[in-house]
Formats: sequence, C-alpha cells, structure tokens
Amino acid sequence: MITEIAPAPERAVSGPARPRGARRAWDEVPRWHIYLPLSVYLLFTLIPFYWILLFALRPAGSTSLVPWPMTFDHFEKVWTERSFGLYFQNSVLVGVATLVLTTVVALAGGYALARFDFRLKRGFMLALLCSQFVPGALLLVPLFQIFAELSMINSLGSVVIAETVFQLPLSMILISGFIKNVPPSLEEAAWVDGCSRFSAFRIVVLPLLRPGLIAVGSFAFVHAWNHFLFALMFLSDQSKQTIPVGLNTLMSSDSVDLGALAAGGIVAAVPVVIVFAFIQKWLITGFSAGAVKG
Repeated sequence: MITEIAPAPERAVSGPARPRGARRAWDEVPRWHIYLPLSVYLLFTLIPFYWILLFALRPAGSTSLVPWPMTFDHFEKVWTERSFGLYFQNSVLVGVATLVLTTVVALAGGYALARFDFRLKRGFMLALLCSQFVPGALLLVPLFQIFAELSMINSLGSVVIAETVFQLPLSMILISGFIKNVPPSLEEAAWVDGCSRFSAFRIVVLPLLRPGLIAVGSFAFVHAWNHFLFALMFLSDQSKQTIPVGLNTLMSSDSVDLGALAAGGIVAAVPVVIVFAFIQKWLITGFSAGAVKG
C-alpha cells in the first residue's frame, strides 16, 4: 500500500523574492565612505604633531618645511639649561605616587560600594557623581589652607594628595562597577574553603580586576602628569616643579623660544604615548567588557 505524502504548504511571501546573494543598499557601505573621513581626521590630527617635530628638530631661525639638517640642540637646551631633567623626575614621582594612592583607596572604597549595603548609600553615590562637576580651581583655596596648616606647601606630597582627592570619586565609581561584575558566589566559595574576606578578595576578585585597575590607574597617572594648576599653586621652589610648570617658564611676555617649547612639549608627551601604547589592550578590555564576562 502506497501512502501519498501531501506537499508542504508554501510559506507566505510578503514581497517579491530577492535573488540569492543580493544585498540591500545599506548592507555594504562603499569603502571610500569610511576611508575618506578617517583620512581627513588622521591628517587633522597628525599635522600639529608634525609641526611640533619640525620646530623641535630644525635649526633655530630656519623656515624649511622639512627638518633637515636635523639638530637636537633644542632638546639639549631644555633638558640641561631649562632643568627639564629635574622636572621630568618630579613629574614621574607625582604621577606614580598618585597612581598607587588613587588605586589603593579607590579599590577599598569601590569594594565597599559594590558589596555592602549601608544607609545613605545612594546619596553618597550621588555626591561622588556631583563632585565631578566641581572644577579644580574651586579646591585651591581650601586645599592651600589645609596644606599650609600641615606645613606641606612647596612639597610634592601636597600635589600628590590634591591629585588623588581630585581623581578618587570617578575612580571609586568605576572600580565599584568592575567589582559588581564579579559574581559574589566566587567569594562565597572561597569563604567555604576557609578564606577570610580579605584573602578571598586578594585571591579570587583582585586578579579579575586587573583590566579595570590598569584603566583607572593609567588615567590617574596621565591626569597627574598633565595637570598644571595644583603644581603651580603648591610648588614655589623651582627644584620641585613639574613638566607642565616647566613648559610655562619657556614662554615670556617678550618672546617665545618656539624650538625649546616644541622640544619640551615632545618630552612631556612621549612618556604618555608610550604608556598608552603598552596598556591599550588592557584599557579596551577594562572599559568595554568589565571585569568578567558572565
């Protein structure tokens, strides 16, 4: 006995069938629509850098658009005669100390915000967010009075504390977000195995926070490296000044040494560029994916 199989019902088609392999107009953008804006943006970005290199590498008084013959006299001048070697050392000390202090304090505060519930927690978070709208200039008078009472004026420690206070609110918010992405069950499993809260945090949570900590620490370092206002107000001794203040000394009301200023700008920019070149992978991971992917 042969059983006939009924043909499958045809699917309703809402419109004319599209040829196989055909694409809609917006499925594929022409390449020049992408490369042309990127090329314009790249040109707009690189021309100022080339102009700085041109003034820094060509001899004084030259009007050539090519840095040839090349000279490093401007770099030697700012490094030795203008004390940029000392400014560079001071900036490194301030930047590294701000990085460490901001990361440690923000890590403790971020963990408390992420794992504990307490009264006025929402109000505290709102205060942290609102503090980001306060310009650093408004903090100068109270900070100056506090440091004067503590005899910390003209000390690199005053700049480190001021930079840390300015960076802490945003750093605590970011780190608390990274910690919230770590499942609490991981810590609870470590507690069952006999770990204390601190040991569980150090062994289980802290390694997962590496991208976030690198992102927060790098921004704290860069901000402390580039910040001009606190170093100008709290440091009066020339031997304690940082690179941004040193760049300001290259300009006077009568004249500006463009070659020395360009060389000093390159000295100030190169360390930041190197730092971001090495940690860009961690920055992308930290700000896009968070601590873990659940």
